[in-house]
Amino acid sequence: MFIDGAFVPASSSGGVFKTVNPASEEVLAEVASAGAEDVDLAVAAARRAFGPWSALPGAERAKYLFRIARIIQERSRELAVLESLDNGKPIRESRDVDVPLVAAHFFYYAGWADKLKYAGFGPDPRPLGVAAQVIPWNFPLLMLAWKVAPALAAGNTVVLKPAETTPLSALFFADICQQAELPPGVVNIITGAGETGRALVEHPGVDKVAFTGSTEVGRQIARSVAGTRKRLTLELGGKAANIVFDDAPIDQAVEGIVNGIFFNQGHVCCAGSRLLVQESAYDEVLTALKRRMATLRVGDPLDKNTDVGAINSAAQLARIRELSEVGATEGAERWSPPCELPAQGFWFAPTIFTGVTQAHRIAREEIFGPVLSVLTFRTPDEAIEKANNTPYGLSAGIWSDKGSLILAMADKLRAGVVWANTFNKFDPTSPFGGYKESGYGREGGRHGLEAYLA
Repeated sequence: MFIDGAFVPASSSGGVFKTVNPASEEVLAEVASAGAEDVDLAVAAARRAFGPWSALPGAERAKYLFRIARIIQERSRELAVLESLDNGKPIRESRDVDVPLVAAHFFYYAGWADKLKYAGFGPDPRPLGVAAQVIPWNFPLLMLAWKVAPALAAGNTVVLKPAETTPLSALFFADICQQAELPPGVVNIITGAGETGRALVEHPGVDKVAFTGSTEVGRQIARSVAGTRKRLTLELGGKAANIVFDDAPIDQAVEGIVNGIFFNQGHVCCAGSRLLVQESAYDEVLTALKRRMATLRVGDPLDKNTDVGAINSAAQLARIRELSEVGATEGAERWSPPCELPAQGFWFAPTIFTGVTQAHRIAREEIFGPVLSVLTFRTPDEAIEKANNTPYGLSAGIWSDKGSLILAMADKLRAGVVWANTFNKFDPTSPFGGYKESGYGREGGRHGLEAYLA
């Protein structure tokens, strides 16, 4: 673990766990598992560092963030390979999407560090203190950047816990913090499973909790924080609707549909997992979609030609298989392109279900895998009703040639992010977050600073 500027083993209250390559099931590393004593040490280190760090002029904090961003760029190839090894995502995505966005977030928030009084949160905004940050396994390095960069820019110190299946890029980031000569204790990284995260979130020395992950765990965290002085932001699950009208550019829309659900093996909170197609365009869209899916390459994440990599873990693969079986049992028609899957590792072929109704579990529950449910609609009002018929409200996509229709639809969709004629586009200047059971608070943009300022 990385505590107070140094790599340290677990204490007697902790232990050790293994992290594996999901593409081959080979053990990559043995990682320290933090116990209660380790959490105490990390929070205490962050508390000691908070005074000097928050007292630094914003321009000085910015220098450290700029330095971290540049080192991320310099070591981008190492980071991309490590992320794909540990997570299973295609190297093309790690190299061209994840790592560039990570650097961009640190550059962006470095620019805010000396301009906080102009951010719209009062003339003299102050940092909260020690931020406990718990991140998921689907975008390990990017979720780290979303949380660490604004926290440091605002003058807070951090104790971060990565997911137990993907701890390696966070530990690599700790090495980057050392290389950037970040003061000891400003960033602390403790590794472990759910119990480690619970100990961190419930620690009395923490002032702010930021969590990205499942809605179920988010509820538990909200209950544990209720009645305390801790500030909380949650970015939870989603069941996004990708809405295609008959006047949409079909080829472009099909690319957006594929990117919306098969990017990162569908391990995306805002994945377009429900496709709503206007009836008059259904046959054309489905034919084009199946033709495009037949070209997807599933296989070795380190092959730059791979489109769909490995499922992150055996547990996640079991859930995807279970819900897919339920979909077929409930009467939906299942289709996957011809696809030879590797014998070793955790793999699932890109899959679509047609004949889906809103009563099907695959249309209601978050599968978090490369599985798309296809529904139809006739009118914009029907599309709105079906899109909003979910306990989630994280994202949505609209495909149409009419700007007025897109704006009218976007105004009625209960989703934190609405993409128009694109999907899964992210930018550090743009806020991201949800409504309802998708959580509350925003990350990214000027809005992302608010969660870390008093």
